Amino acid sequence: MARPLRIEYPGAFYHVINRGNAGGHIFKNKRDKEKFLEYLEKAVDRFSIVIHTYCLMDSHYHLLMETPEPNLSVALQWMNVSYAVYFNRKRRRSGHLFQGRFKAILIDADEYLKQLSRYIHLNPVRAKMAETPADYSWSSYRSIIGKEKKAKWLETKWLLSQFGRRQKEAIRGYKDYVEGVETDALEDPHKDVVGGMILGDTGFVNWVKDEFLSVREDDEEIPQLKELKPKPSLEAIVGVVCDEMRCNKEEILKKGRNKNIGREMTIFLARDFSGMSCKALGQYFGGITGPAITLSYNHFTGKLEKDKRLKRKTNKIKKRILII
Repeated sequence: MARPLRIEYPGAFYHVINRGNAGGHIFKNKRDKEKFLEYLEKAVDRFSIVIHTYCLMDSHYHLLMETPEPNLSVALQWMNVSYAVYFNRKRRRSGHLFQGRFKAILIDADEYLKQLSRYIHLNPVRAKMAETPADYSWSSYRSIIGKEKKAKWLETKWLLSQFGRRQKEAIRGYKDYVEGVETDALEDPHKDVVGGMILGDTGFVNWVKDEFLSVREDDEEIPQLKELKPKPSLEAIVGVVCDEMRCNKEEILKKGRNKNIGREMTIFLARDFSGMSCKALGQYFGGITGPAITLSYNHFTGKLEKDKRLKRKTNKIKKRILII
């Protein structure tokens, strides 16, 4: 089973979603939801996480949370396991309560926290469980707009500060922002998610890739990593090969020459790291065909299996490319 990619750092914001196994209910009654909120409060205290928005549905939950410490996984694992043990023990059942691992979307709070908070609070309305978000008791909305006493562990100041300096003004602004939109016409912010787990503008996405993903080795169990890692340019790959193999760019791009190890190695590495199609690579390497790129790649793979010295050299160049 593929593992989700986790990016954790101090001050990160996430939209966390967890669903019941096979679409089943994770909350059967009022007491279950109360118990979940008790565990959420304990997680805030134990792991210093910050909860900005929450919504408990019958079959899943949503959290907008912040991690002052890089401990998302350990905090959510503790909370989910604790609640699952309670749920199973109460009903004398065994087996998984949740549908695999939780989903956590890393978000640029400045750009998306408001939109996601509105989208989450309108979830019960979209599901026809309430006429308005203020009618639903199991989300943070009523606390944020002052309709009920706020739990001490719920953070509302950051969100409300986006709508005004004074509390009454901010509450009124947020209430208008959430309830003044047609639910059916509401745009899903998740349409902008990159790689299934990053939500932010181009600058934020590139910062995350460069800061946290560029030096990580590919992992077959985490397919998102290969998709999100910054792709080195062909010029950068050619430059590293030329430096290590003591050749020049003209030699690498020149087709038709036999025993051109530098060219074969560059084609091999370009197909693995550039993210470009074989057709595009063929155009770059002197106007050859896509199948010719594949043929060269397979031929060089065979050489690596037989020549340990060449394999060591290629691996050395790979490591240099990974930190470009």
